[in-house]
Amino acid sequence: MQVLITGANRGIGAALAAKAQMMGHHVIGTARNLTSPNERIDWLQLDVTSPESVQNFAKSLQGRALDMLICNAGVYPDKGLDSGDITAEIMQNAFQVNTIGVWETIQAALPNLRASKGKIAVISSNMGSSARAPGGSYAYRASKAAATNLACNLATDLKPEGIAVGSYHPGWVRTDMGGDSAEISLEESVNGLWDRFTRLSLKTTGVFEGYDGEALRF
Repeated sequence: MQVLITGANRGIGAALAAKAQMMGHHVIGTARNLTSPNERIDWLQLDVTSPESVQNFAKSLQGRALDMLICNAGVYPDKGLDSGDITAEIMQNAFQVNTIGVWETIQAALPNLRASKGKIAVISSNMGSSARAPGGSYAYRASKAAATNLACNLATDLKPEGIAVGSYHPGWVRTDMGGDSAEISLEESVNGLWDRFTRLSLKTTGVFEGYDGEALRF
């Protein structure tokens, strides 16, 4: 398979890319700055906050059939902030990357996915679930809720074209974003996520699941 992973230069994205390579897939990875040491990845520059970067990214994909797009790139700009410290700028940044960035990436890659009836996996979070609302992290939660909703509606519209879409919670993972006290390792998260991606099909399109297969509520 030819797999495109956004934000593949660190954290979960880098681990997903490494796992894909171990499985024998060809990996196209994106990063805002192309300084990653993994030379086995076919790197493309992508900054979803830059319209010019998105346009160049779309042009660079011309003629490439994609079997899977994994929208992994994300930010957590209000981590640890009190609600009174979350500004409109922080909110805008969260939505620009976590929601609009997902939308623009999918729009750019759709012709390539249509060429092979590929799959789309959106790395979301159960922190965006309305069924789980302990307060705090408003920008991150709201932007991830929107990303999950986006994936669900795309699943409906793209099903007739043979493209399956799922959104996934990777777990609370020990990364720079998750912190050292997080519950699970990168390996556990990534192994679980790839199992879910493998099971994604037109029969299961629209799912919102955890890395462990737990069905999650929006």
